[in-house]
Amino acid sequence: MKKKSLLALAATGLAMSSVLAACGGNDDSKDSSGGDKKEGFKVGMVTDTGGVDDKSFNQSAWEGIQKFGKDNDLKEGTGYKYLQSAKQSDYQPNLQQLARAKYDLILGIGFLMAEDIGKVADQFKDNNFALVDMVVDKPNVASIVFKENEGSFLVGVVAGLTTKSDKVGFVGGVNSDLIKKFESGFKAGVKAVNPKADIQVQYAEDFNAAEKGQAIASGMYGKKVDVIYHAAGGTGQGVFTEAKNRKKNGEDVWVIGVDRDQVEEGMPENVTLTSMVKRVDTAVEQVAKDTKDGNFPAGKVVEFGLKDGGVDIAPSQDNIAKDVLTKVEDYKKQIIAGDIKVPSTDDEYKEYEASLK
Repeated sequence: MKKKSLLALAATGLAMSSVLAACGGNDDSKDSSGGDKKEGFKVGMVTDTGGVDDKSFNQSAWEGIQKFGKDNDLKEGTGYKYLQSAKQSDYQPNLQQLARAKYDLILGIGFLMAEDIGKVADQFKDNNFALVDMVVDKPNVASIVFKENEGSFLVGVVAGLTTKSDKVGFVGGVNSDLIKKFESGFKAGVKAVNPKADIQVQYAEDFNAAEKGQAIASGMYGKKVDVIYHAAGGTGQGVFTEAKNRKKNGEDVWVIGVDRDQVEEGMPENVTLTSMVKRVDTAVEQVAKDTKDGNFPAGKVVEFGLKDGGVDIAPSQDNIAKDVLTKVEDYKKQIIAGDIKVPSTDDEYKEYEASLK
């Protein structure tokens, strides 16, 4: 598959290839190789089990589609819509429903949908599909991926320089190659600025279990961890709940959010130190625009990294010391310049950690 690096998302209007054009919606529409500008364009999205209001990547994706719909005078429910997945067995029928309804672009949100979107893409070869967070090697599927390890490195720098106990934590949703990118980048950032830091890692094996997130956070905070970074979707809401409860009792603990700016999730106790933003909203919006303009990148991988504006620390930075922000900017420049290769796997992290000694 071909791999593209995109120019800064928000700063440019260049088409960022990747999407779907459910060809077959009109007699004169083109096939999945791309084609004419679409009239009566329809875009649909299937959530993963976290749901559209997960305050994380599903919500971010829907916000991007909503903006696209409004900017193009589409009607919600017909011109653009989402289908909620209560359980994993909903993925395939939801995708099939949108395909049968001849949606021009059908987006699957989350790597857990990879197998199902591959099967449905085979069933509906004239439809175009896009998957966020995983590569599916099909001629009518565009794969939208991010360099989460790079953004996670930056919030790791923040955690490593902010912790007073020299103990930080990482709470993951499902232990997978994707979430390992968050974990590995975060640990690398922490160790880059605080080699003596103790980093505790635990996975909930669920993206939609706030009670598990709270229990894991309780255990970590109880062991003197004072900063926790979560990459756990809805499970991460439990981390916020535990931090807020402890803040009410006078404990000085922090949470680092993920995917979108989660400053509001930490209120009113103000426990959000920062967040690692992943611009799923901008990505799906641009992908929809490109598809509507007839530029579907059939079978391609579109990757968003730090230099593309696809990942970064959140704009809410009031809780971060100025000298820490200066360090973050310095590391950001080094990563973009290629002077630092941020690890994305356990093996790469071990090599990175060894290089610091």
